[in-house]
Amino acid sequence: MRYINRSILLAIMSIAFMGGSCKKGSDNKPAQTAPSNLMVTAVPSTDGSGMVAFTATATNAVSYDYEFGNGVVATIISGVTNYKYTLAGTNTYTVIVTAKSSSGLTVSKTISVTVNVVIGPLALVWSEEFNVDGAPGSTKWGYDLGAGGWGNNELQYYTSRPENAVILNGVLKITAIKESYSGSAYTSARLLTKDKFSFKYGKVEVRAKIPAGGGTWPAIWMLGSNINTVSWPGCGEIDIMEHVGNSLNKIYATLHHPGHSGGNGDGSTVMIPDATTAFHNYIMEWSATTIKFYVDTQLFYTFNNNATLPFNQNFFLILNVAMGGNFGGVIDPAVTSATMEVDYVRVYQ
Repeated sequence: MRYINRSILLAIMSIAFMGGSCKKGSDNKPAQTAPSNLMVTAVPSTDGSGMVAFTATATNAVSYDYEFGNGVVATIISGVTNYKYTLAGTNTYTVIVTAKSSSGLTVSKTISVTVNVVIGPLALVWSEEFNVDGAPGSTKWGYDLGAGGWGNNELQYYTSRPENAVILNGVLKITAIKESYSGSAYTSARLLTKDKFSFKYGKVEVRAKIPAGGGTWPAIWMLGSNINTVSWPGCGEIDIMEHVGNSLNKIYATLHHPGHSGGNGDGSTVMIPDATTAFHNYIMEWSATTIKFYVDTQLFYTFNNNATLPFNQNFFLILNVAMGGNFGGVIDPAVTSATMEVDYVRVYQ
């Protein structure tokens, strides 16, 4: 009886020991360790190629995920990679690098890198040199016709008459005339490339001499090609050059879009002492990230573009001279005619 009890006791102790051993074994799983000491460096090239040498290192990391700041994501096992940016110009990108351990734990680091991409000379994709005297060519230009300036309370009536728009000696002349015409006190012309030519991104260069006189309002500008479906300002408006005679020699560059229409547009001005007596180049450079405005070589306004704005679609060109209205202001009664002369319009991409 004593022997049996002892055997039972030994068996119980053996089972208890085995159970304890199994439990102890389940508590000895390897510890999961996140990466640490993540370091990221970026060395941009200086040759305009857009190439950047990235290096990421971290303790306990087995791979690295790169978000290059332009929508591209890549997994780099070694953490060392060369990446080439392609957007022309000087642009700054926010790069996020995530180091990952074998167990899936991660740590991230964010850096900024500024990259310069120089693409060969821009190609001329469309131009109007105004070398043929007479009416502007119908294959390139149409006309907006009517009074009031479509909401701007302007005083001119836009026509397609040669008195208001004609090419002479290699120059387009758009002339506002003080005369009674279809109920309006002035006539003028508004030429546009709508349904004939439009483009997305690039460079516009217009060489022009603008008129003086209180109440004159010449403009070189663009509208989104989807204006018929989304209306204004949803289509976006890019004013490359506006001038009002009541603020002599002040050149305006303005962008209108939802929340920034009318007098609330985004823009800036620059003073050009001889804007009404000499020809100048009015230039706009347009990309997915910026829209820049120049007079000749002088950059005077940079707008930050992004994918939420309407400035990432095709736009068409407009040339006109308005009189008075919400922006042109009071017209000097002595102004009987006012002419904007345009030597050429060129679009590069």
